Amino acid sequence: MADDLKVAGFKSSELISSLGAVFESFSPTEKTSQIKKTNGVFEIVVKKPQGPSPAVQEAIWTIDLKKAGKVTKGKAPTGTKADVTITMDDETFVDLASGKLNGQKAFMSGKLKTKGNIMLATKLDGVLKGAKAKL
Repeated sequence: MADDLKVAGFKSSELISSLGAVFESFSPTEKTSQIKKTNGVFEIVVKKPQGPSPAVQEAIWTIDLKKAGKVTKGKAPTGTKADVTITMDDETFVDLASGKLNGQKAFMSGKLKTKGNIMLATKLDGVLKGAKAKL
């Protein structure tokens, strides 16, 4: 199932796929705990340059930690609204997920942009770290 989350050419795709696998492996108690702790839906938009022109390729994933406790490819499914949309490039997401960069620094330096509940965006670091600990 987590392989359904992969998008060719995106390094962040592997990380999102791993995150999806971790969420799938959660016991009902762990899933409920994560949902209670986070209580939000993240829409992650990852961009990367495509070829020599200024064209940009984009991949979108939704992390639902409000109801479903799962990761899906694409925009939030019908009936679910993203509480925060976080846009960054592929390298920034990889650095965030690996812990080389924190979300606040990425935001302050303009590497990460948010739309919606900015306070919820600060919880993404914790979600990524929690999932990394389970790998």
